[in-house]
Amino acid sequence: MMTDQQVAGVLRAQDSILILTHIRPDGDTIGCAAGLCALLRQMGKTAYVLPNLGATRHLAPYLTPYLAPEQFTPSFLISVDTASLSLIPENGAAYQDKIDLAIDHHPSYEGFANAAYVDSSCAACAELIYYIALACGETISPEIALPLYMAIATDTGCFQYSNTTSKTHFIAGALIDTGIDYRKVNRLHFRTKSRNRMYLEARLISAMSFFDKGSIAISCVTQALLDEIGATEDDAEDLADIPGRIEGVEVAVTIREQEDGASKVSLRTSPAFLNASKVCALFGGGGHVAAAGCTMPYSVEQTKETILDAIRKALYSPEQDTAGRGLCQVVSLS
Repeated sequence: MMTDQQVAGVLRAQDSILILTHIRPDGDTIGCAAGLCALLRQMGKTAYVLPNLGATRHLAPYLTPYLAPEQFTPSFLISVDTASLSLIPENGAAYQDKIDLAIDHHPSYEGFANAAYVDSSCAACAELIYYIALACGETISPEIALPLYMAIATDTGCFQYSNTTSKTHFIAGALIDTGIDYRKVNRLHFRTKSRNRMYLEARLISAMSFFDKGSIAISCVTQALLDEIGATEDDAEDLADIPGRIEGVEVAVTIREQEDGASKVSLRTSPAFLNASKVCALFGGGGHVAAAGCTMPYSVEQTKETILDAIRKALYSPEQDTAGRGLCQVVSLS
């Protein structure tokens, strides 16, 4: 695994660089791509980001100055915040076996790139981009800082999640000191919601299912519900955080019906209670200890039964990993 200094050395020697984000893009992958592209251009490099058609209206503007033209032919490919090749968007399929460098913070990173800079102790992948910028000897300009701040803020739930560390706050402070309008970022991503989003949240909460004395909460988002409310993809962004806000919930599951009939599962847990990544890995997914996801080729109801069964088996699993946790610590829910 590479260090930030080694990555800096590689980037100094490259040009004509294309940056790839992941499908269903979140703030971290978008912010990393924009911040890294701004850094590379500041270094005098030709650099672009591959367009991501899944970017929501709040995230897409961060990429606008950096989108690659159709005729651009890269000589060096970088993926950011992407743990698996299965997460590369369809328009990046031709690049899947050509990725030169992966920058990631997921412990489930699958080692697909020729080289990688991965640190799972980072709350957000954007922290790694910050370290790379320092290693390159570059001044962190507001153009670099703004998307990196957004990436860190969104991946930590505005610094509320358990992945937040003292170094996360230090980096955020350093980015703020560049003069960015961080208040606008926080207002846009954490305090502004459409009416349809509020209607959607109300319906999800009223129909939420609870199990095992309220320690497990499951929320289901069907296409029919979205159509009934008139909700867009923007309205349905980051729904996975809602069940876990309820007092007593240790395992929060959000199941989102896909257009092809499959179901996307987002799992949020208290890390000492259940390892979300290991549960999702059973179904070909992955992520972090406290936040992970997977996709199942089942209906919403069948997915609900399947993931609940997997969670319960994991809760009582005697398996232990090097952290003494295995899939989970054995707990009593009787």
